[in-house]
Amino acid sequence: MSPKPATTRKPRKTQHVAKGGVIQPSSQILLLNPDQWEEFILAAARQRDLPGDSHYAVVKRLGGAGDGGRDIEARYGQALVRDGWDLYQAKHYAQGLTHSDAFPEMAKFFKQLSLKTYPRPTYYYFCCPRAVGNDLHNTMASGAAAFKAKFLDAWKNEHTGMKGRAGELTQDVQAAIDDFDFDRFIECPVHDLLAWHALDKAAHHDLFGIVPERGDDDPMPAQPAGHESVYVNELLRVYTEDKTSPVSLADLSVSKYEEHFDSHRQTFYCAEGLQRFSRDIYPNEPEFERLLDMVHAGIRPTVAQLRLKTGMDRVDAAVERASTLQVQESRLSPQLRGGDLPGTCHHLANGGRLKWVK
Repeated sequence: MSPKPATTRKPRKTQHVAKGGVIQPSSQILLLNPDQWEEFILAAARQRDLPGDSHYAVVKRLGGAGDGGRDIEARYGQALVRDGWDLYQAKHYAQGLTHSDAFPEMAKFFKQLSLKTYPRPTYYYFCCPRAVGNDLHNTMASGAAAFKAKFLDAWKNEHTGMKGRAGELTQDVQAAIDDFDFDRFIECPVHDLLAWHALDKAAHHDLFGIVPERGDDDPMPAQPAGHESVYVNELLRVYTEDKTSPVSLADLSVSKYEEHFDSHRQTFYCAEGLQRFSRDIYPNEPEFERLLDMVHAGIRPTVAQLRLKTGMDRVDAAVERASTLQVQESRLSPQLRGGDLPGTCHHLANGGRLKWVK
């Protein structure tokens, strides 16, 4: 019986994970209080992508006394005009939204439309962390006419949360109801709100305790690649100075410098993995470059010491000093690995900011 072939471990990719002990955002939502829930919806609506790769021009929170039944007002343009905005109603209950929860809010909405407190919106979104309950969902899914009929029956006959309110259904309010398509009442799913909120990665990760987790670094290639040429040439100059005769790449495999060279290339590729991670997680922010600035400031006095007479002295002293630096100010600090800071020395050399041989 032939042995099973060896399995190749799949490299871990960079990803975002919840901190140890932190529950998932969809569960954390349930722990928000009503004010926090409205603030979350406000932030999500501000990030929401609209058709045509656009965003709301104005998003304002109005929850509280005098809000007129609109917790969040999101305008397509600067002006508040008919069919030019969306209304987000935040209902943070311990259960799914019921008819008795929704109908009084809808009545308040239609009364405000009749009073011209605000113009008709394009959509009215119910935003509920535990979603719209099954019964209300089924009613909304049955079509605009059936939904409207059930709502009016509850109002006229004072049931389903509408006790004692029949007198409020005036001709003006009825006209406002008839002017609004009940298909415009929409449940705003939590997963949509989370997706919109996550478009601001920094705010989303901060709110929900999500941290980046660095995947596996790419292996070091056997031969130096083109983008390594500057720091490699700097190391070859170090070896040439030490030997007092030219040392080329071809000479390294039969010289005492081979292990030194390979070890420093390895650290370069450690830092290369950190740079790739930085670009994946912070695509619009120069976090790796900021780290290089910190390392450069930290090792420059060491490299400039007059007692260091040779390039070999300087490269070894710089790498040793870099490995001891404290760079907690860097957002990359929690993801540092053993070779990263020593490897940044060679990234600095590759960028022309350090030279080992004077």
